Amino acid sequence: MHSIFRTKPVEHYIDLAKKTRLSRSLTSLDLVLMGIGVIVGTGIFVFTGIGAAKYAGPGLMLSFVLSGLTCAFAALAYAELASMVPITGSAYSYASTVLGEIVAWIVGWALILEYSIGAAAVATGWSDYVTDLLEAAGFPLAQHLSAAPAEGGFIDLMSVVIIALLTILLCLGIRESARFNRVIVTIKLLVVAVFIILAAPKVNPALWSPFLPYGWNGVVAGASVAFFAYVGFDTLANSAEECKNPARALPIGILGSLVIVTVLYITVTAIMTGVVPYQALGSGAPVSVVLKSVGYNIGAVITGLGIVFGLTTVILVLMYSQSRLFLALSRDGLLPRFVGRVHPKYKTPWLVTIASGVIIASLAGFFTLDVLAELVNIGTLFAFIAVSLGVLILRIKRPDLPRPFRCPLPMVITPLAVISCAYLMYNLSSTTWRFFLVWMALGILVYVFYSYGNTEKKDEPDPEEMAG
Repeated sequence: MHSIFRTKPVEHYIDLAKKTRLSRSLTSLDLVLMGIGVIVGTGIFVFTGIGAAKYAGPGLMLSFVLSGLTCAFAALAYAELASMVPITGSAYSYASTVLGEIVAWIVGWALILEYSIGAAAVATGWSDYVTDLLEAAGFPLAQHLSAAPAEGGFIDLMSVVIIALLTILLCLGIRESARFNRVIVTIKLLVVAVFIILAAPKVNPALWSPFLPYGWNGVVAGASVAFFAYVGFDTLANSAEECKNPARALPIGILGSLVIVTVLYITVTAIMTGVVPYQALGSGAPVSVVLKSVGYNIGAVITGLGIVFGLTTVILVLMYSQSRLFLALSRDGLLPRFVGRVHPKYKTPWLVTIASGVIIASLAGFFTLDVLAELVNIGTLFAFIAVSLGVLILRIKRPDLPRPFRCPLPMVITPLAVISCAYLMYNLSSTTWRFFLVWMALGILVYVFYSYGNTEKKDEPDPEEMAG
């Protein structure tokens, strides 16, 4: 029991970060844009419609407020730990310093669920928009190549294609990926601005009544699903070893991107439900539905094209975070050490990047969007709880540690983060809980039969082993 709950000192990870073989090239602006890039995606372009139609109606605006507050509490905790422990691995690495090896492994296992399935879910939304654009251009895809088996097709081919292309980009280097992200995020924000300018004058406030057609329970259920719209800000913590000044850049990136995105979500939801009856927004491409309904067919095509570019950045950052998480797990011996090998020329963990791409492409090609989304939420909420507890425990056990960013009122904020995350988890469907428990049980088996014995053999990884 002592060995499975052993912790690594914060100083261990700080020293490890100094020995990183990854390229330090990211600035505060890069992180804010990465945050916007990963958060503004399927949530604003896809789940605003699904959430309004199936869960909360116009009350989805309150759902986004509720989810945003939950994320704000967790974001403050992430910002403090990220500034203290500038190491790749995000919540896994933080849990390893405070909660012990077995808990850290479970958190890491939950993050694998978030990143892999999150990227796959976004890729299916990306595919919906691409399919619509191809059909509008007179090049419709055959049904068996544009839908998962559960929807009557054979494979969602376009989602597999985009994941393959981004896998190649990530293998080439973080600097190239960051430049690509800057350009695409700019296009994405312009697309959101165009949508607001075109659709806002057409808002009919009468469509906001009834405001809560599914009652308060619908708002809470909508918040549990809309939480997917915020998934991603935590992934910035995985970039710690590739930041020029992580103690400053990480808090700015995490908190700055979250504030900007929350305002955008509420604004877009208000416009959508004020232009089109909420019942008609259940499409995988609600932005196009809204613009077409008010006669902007060309605007719908332009917006759809911009959204395709925008969703690309979400997939990119989630896949990036997945590979860095595997790097952290392999470096600690919880996964085979060869998994984390860094390419000598491109300075990227290329083997695990390729492996992750294959797994994510398989999920996106054969599963539907709604099933994938709730699984992402439950894994992310679990990780948020662990990080919030970590901040609270370190404040009590190690008040001496330097904290470049300090979470305000930690004895209030961190319990609120834990309670709100647990409440959203409780409101997820029973099917999601069953999948999650099966996933956790599988993770425990992997730990017992491989990871535990492997870390026992060698507690301190040699940085040279990470070289290509």
